Amino acid sequence: MISYLKGIVAAIQNTGAHRHILTLEVNGMGYDLQVPSRLAKQLPEIGGEAQIFTHYQIREEVPMLYGFGSPGERDVFRHLLGVSGVGAALAIALLDTLELPDLVQAIITANVQILIQAPGVGKKTAERLCLELKNKLIEWRKSAGFFVATGGPAPGILDEVQMTLLALGYTASEVSHALHVVSENIGLPKDAFVEDWIKQAIAHLSSEYSQ
Repeated sequence: MISYLKGIVAAIQNTGAHRHILTLEVNGMGYDLQVPSRLAKQLPEIGGEAQIFTHYQIREEVPMLYGFGSPGERDVFRHLLGVSGVGAALAIALLDTLELPDLVQAIITANVQILIQAPGVGKKTAERLCLELKNKLIEWRKSAGFFVATGGPAPGILDEVQMTLLALGYTASEVSHALHVVSENIGLPKDAFVEDWIKQAIAHLSSEYSQ
């Protein structure tokens, strides 16, 4: 089992449909790894050194090597693959759409509205993810020492706030992060009016864009 590879970035190819192939040269050998778009954008330029955490999979007798920027991303990718109907492409789409803390939080809190923002993830798949992974990710989070913020609007308010912000063009990851910041830093009560949550979230997002 290959746990990780550390070598020189030889090439990064975008092969379409959000699929990126990283060629990493390690001791004179070139390894092709499929990596999330988020990681592809964070890699150093050609010739730079990178450490990539890997997952090896054989599907229909074709070997594939997947690469991730941290052990945590690889762990969650493996958990996602364990859910019925979720393949590597869907798991990578989830990791690309949401930052790791937001993805874990969305599954643990059964935040279907955020999960369905990932390409290819429908409501039934999102519900299945929450049902099958909630307890596993709670345990994984404890063992990995992985902190996930718990702030945000009350469940009855959350959907309306999220749908409004998403309709305004913000990404799922931006919305999730903004709501946590508003809850933790500003201290807006969970049961505050929908309009107050939206106003504070937009104010935070606007300040982030202006920096």
